[in-house]
Amino acid sequence: IYGMHNWPGIEAGQFAMREGPQMAAADSFEVRVRGKGGHGAMPHIAVDTSLVASHIIIALQSVVSRNVDPLKAAIVSVCGMKSDTDTYNVIPDEVLLKGTTRYLHPEVQDVIRERMQALVTQTAAAYGARAELTYFVGVPPTMNAPEAVTHAAEAALAVTGKAPLEIDPVMPAEDFSEMLLARPGAYVFIGNGDSADLHNPLYNFNDDILPVGASFFAELAENRMPLAD
Repeated sequence: IYGMHNWPGIEAGQFAMREGPQMAAADSFEVRVRGKGGHGAMPHIAVDTSLVASHIIIALQSVVSRNVDPLKAAIVSVCGMKSDTDTYNVIPDEVLLKGTTRYLHPEVQDVIRERMQALVTQTAAAYGARAELTYFVGVPPTMNAPEAVTHAAEAALAVTGKAPLEIDPVMPAEDFSEMLLARPGAYVFIGNGDSADLHNPLYNFNDDILPVGASFFAELAENRMPLAD
């Protein structure tokens, strides 16, 4: 089974791939911090959830730098912070953090979850608040089978006349990884050229790579189909 994703920063129509992990696993999480809301001018009689949440964000940055093996890439990113107030002088009673974790080696997930749980609850307790971590397991790493990469590379060379680039793993994730758990295969990148990054508001798909990508799949299918007698 084979899949493809366009990739900015690689020459338009140029293929790129690798054996083993090509993209990371992706999990997500929520941290709900509960304290005691109050007046911004009287913080001493409140439990400031914004302060607690900020310290939790800082503490979570130690998970990768101090708990994960440096040779095993991982990311913990807090990407959203929302309180139950939108005014200037109210200390919120509750703050919600949202974020994502990424890793290439499945065993790293346990390290991340265990350390996040301890840091979230104990950091909150140190400031007189309570915090709850909800961890959502997402998709596994995208693991390309070596034999499938060989077939994909041959098809890329036949279509473009250029050998595909052998790239390092990247930390975005892809639910195509679920399919690779069921069948061996490969997920490849096709260059989008010098464009804005993926998920950037200025991103624009390069229509010129459409026939190259279609030809790749046609070439691959023709070479992988058994010959009829």
